[in-house]
Parts: sequence; structure tokens; C-alpha cells
Amino acid sequence: MGKPETHLARSVLMIRPVAFHSNPQTAASNRFQDDPGTVDRALEQRAAATQFQGLVDALLAAGVGVVVEPDTPEPETPDSIFPNNWVSLHADGSVVLYPMMAPNRRAEVRPDVIERLSSDRGFRVDRVIDMTSHASGGHFLEGTGSMVLDRVGRVAYACISPRTTLEALADFGQRLDYDIVTFSALDRNGIPIYHTNVMMSIGEDFAVICDESIEDPDQRDAVWRKLEDSGKEVISITRAQMRRFVGNCLQLEATNGSRLIAMSRQAEEALEDGQLKRLRTHGRIVSAPIQDIERSAGGSVRCMLAEIHLPVR
Repeated sequence: MGKPETHLARSVLMIRPVAFHSNPQTAASNRFQDDPGTVDRALEQRAAATQFQGLVDALLAAGVGVVVEPDTPEPETPDSIFPNNWVSLHADGSVVLYPMMAPNRRAEVRPDVIERLSSDRGFRVDRVIDMTSHASGGHFLEGTGSMVLDRVGRVAYACISPRTTLEALADFGQRLDYDIVTFSALDRNGIPIYHTNVMMSIGEDFAVICDESIEDPDQRDAVWRKLEDSGKEVISITRAQMRRFVGNCLQLEATNGSRLIAMSRQAEEALEDGQLKRLRTHGRIVSAPIQDIERSAGGSVRCMLAEIHLPVR
């Protein structure tokens, strides 16, 4: 077993976009991604860059360490703003690289970024686990988008979709010593939800879940029971709230030890008073408006944050 992990990261990796636009290679499997029609890509990039910086500023003001790396103009990677899909960074010094479904997303993997975390940022990288070869066999696992990790309990929750396959999940579980809990989760049209982290988030002592999207009652009860047995207060959200990215939130720890929950402004405004009250017992809500990113790319705040759990040198 690897080194025990705390659940909360104090630092996150973010990738500043340079050529953001709605990605046609991901639209078929991501029903959260709206067809923008004919849009000036320069305007898409400008809006994304402004909203990206707004989220960076909000996290920094809240006391979270933010490591910002710029994307590169070539090759074209319109979804590079979502690094949590290609990398996860663990407390035992492991870095995991993941097989992604869209060919133009595979180009997001940046060994140079990992190298700078070690050489310039003071983190220790002891091993790189490269799972990207699974893509050549049609097996995909898009990091902590495909999986929601209970890092303390070493459980990976995953809804199966075209982007999250059993073969790649099993490999992750074996290499990182995680138990895998799989289930089927569907949107209101009966389409598999593309990433688990849009319908579910696990914090230190709570979990947010769109349990109505797990239509099989046995699977739904098993997931709920697993979360409660691990000591989580389970907060249920609706499919409508999921569509507004309420499930795509992330609990973090500030440098002063306080807890916060990062989410988009749209997600915060979609919460009911009772849900807000329950969430605020687990941390201050830190939000930023990123509506153009959400609309064009079908992902939100949690997707933009790759937690840095690496040990410090």
C-alpha cells in the first residue's frame, strides 16, 4: 500500500488556456457541452482566459496554493484547461498519467509540467505511472474526472461511460491499491454521464451526489451505504442541479488550516438554502463565474483543478 493520504490538498495545478474553444472531438460523449454554433474562437479564448484568472484569484485570496502553467499553442489542445483528466498527484510521490478518449486531448499530457513541479516548485516526484497506452486498445480513464477518490479510504468511485472503462479502472486499482466501486449513472435522457465528478464529490467528512442519476436501486443503495459507512454526511442533489455543476465541486485546505469548497458561481446559485447550510459546516464556499468555460467545454471548477498531494522536498 502507498503512503497514507490526507483527503485535502493545499495546492492545485492549473493550466492557463491559450487556444480554448469548444472541442468537437468530445461533444458526442459530453452532454454537458453545449453546441456553440458559429463562434469567434478568439472571443472564446478571451472569455476563458478572463474567467480562468478570476478563479485563480479567488483561490489565492482564500489561501490555496495555485501553481499555474501555461498551455502551449501547438499542438492544439482546446480542453487543456482541465488538467485533472490527464494527471493525478499522490502523497507517496506517485504521478499518474491517464488514457483519454479524444485524440486531441491525449496531447495535453505534459512531462515538462511534471518536471517543473519537482525542479522549480519544491515537490518530490518518486515515480511516474504511465497508463496512457490503454488508449491504443480502446480503454480509457480520464483521471479524477472518471473517478472520484476517497483518498483516505482508498476507494475510487466511478460511473462507467465511454470515457471510463473497466480495464483501465482495474489497472489503476491494482497499481495504486484502491478498491473500485462502479455503477451506472444516467442523465435525464438516459445517456451515461461522461465523468463521475460532475455527479459526485467527496470531501473530508461529506459527499455530494446526484443519487437519482443512479437508476438501479441496488447500485444506488450500495453507493450511498458505502459513503455513509466511510463517515460521510451525504448531501443529495437533483439532476437539474447536476446540470448546473453543483456536483463538480472540490473541498480544499487553506494554508491556515481552514476548509473551503471551490465551485462555480452557477453551481453556488443553484444550491438550496438547506444544502448551502449543510455544505458550509464543511467549509467556506469559494466561487467564481466561469459560465463561458462551462457552456463551451462542459466542465467546471473541479475539472480545472489537479490537486497536488505530492510530498515537499
